[in-house]
Amino acid sequence: MNTGTGPMGTGTDTAVVDSMHTFPKTSPPSTTVGQARELFGNDKVHALLVVDDDVLIAVVERPDLVGRDDHEPVAPAGRLGDRVVAPSAGLRETWDAMVAAGRRRVAVTTEGDRLVGLLCLKSSGLGFCSDAGVRARAEERAAGARGR
Repeated sequence: MNTGTGPMGTGTDTAVVDSMHTFPKTSPPSTTVGQARELFGNDKVHALLVVDDDVLIAVVERPDLVGRDDHEPVAPAGRLGDRVVAPSAGLRETWDAMVAAGRRRVAVTTEGDRLVGLLCLKSSGLGFCSDAGVRARAEERAAGARGR
């Protein structure tokens, strides 16, 4: 039950798990900086999740690539730390931290850094991407590609 107030009705008792996207795109540890640059060519991509056997090893953001060679592995360019949150973390607190850091994506992990989701702040800043919304955008892109 949402008893607090805030943008889009998000209350203080809401957890990250209630608003995260549960099937984020991931990249393997073999991903290079050059491949990451290509992925970041899509303006919807704000973070690259480098995963090995469901374990998150790095979250890479565009600025992490500055000064790096295209052929080197991308994982060492990223980090976890403030780019990761637990599913049980408070949504309002996490949201505020994301806004303060200028961050639109935060990986959601359980113990042992197991990736379970991604908290995706919408460009409006007024809510988070849902699984249904992500699926709908993927279907629209696929339909557009077929229509070309």
